[in-house]
Amino acid sequence: MRRYACRLLDTGPVLILAAIAGAGSFTHIRDTASQHGQTGWMSWAVAVCIDLTCVMAARERQRDKKTGRTRPGRLTWPVLVLTGGIVLSLAANLAQADPTVWGWITAATPAAAFLIAVSMLERRATHPEPSTTPAAPASAPVPEAQDDSQDERGGNLAPALVDYARRVADDHHAKHGKPITGDALRAHLGVSNELASDLLRTLRTA
Repeated sequence: MRRYACRLLDTGPVLILAAIAGAGSFTHIRDTASQHGQTGWMSWAVAVCIDLTCVMAARERQRDKKTGRTRPGRLTWPVLVLTGGIVLSLAANLAQADPTVWGWITAATPAAAFLIAVSMLERRATHPEPSTTPAAPASAPVPEAQDDSQDERGGNLAPALVDYARRVADDHHAKHGKPITGDALRAHLGVSNELASDLLRTLRTA
């Protein structure tokens, strides 16, 4: 419950901004459409189409990022659609403004704020907050594989690897009645010829 409340407090202002800015931009688009022959429900339909197109295109951009379809420097269809929706929204907002600098700025504010709110929501969805759940402990490395890579780089033979090679050699002797060869040890352990020779020499010395 507390986590839900924190998330609501964190996301709530952005959602409220998107709702208010979208309503302001929607009103300007509807009025512009009504003044240019799209009266009645058609003016509402035009406004809904433009605003929802921006939201849909932003969501599609987010989906492309998650699936890896977006390539750096490439102009995608969702980006083109989002740009067109923004241009139409700004044009409708400016058409309702007084022909002054501040008139254009204040009239364009709802469309700009709506775009900013949508981009913030898209950014949060694309980059989720890190989980507070403790990560599962990593599995312990296999001693033989780790020591094998160290030995092939010229380090000292690891005791765990020598013990494992000794068990392999003892099993081979018990099964075949003769000492294990370097080739047989190399094939069984999956190591290099040099490392197999060093192991065999260590076993014989011991």
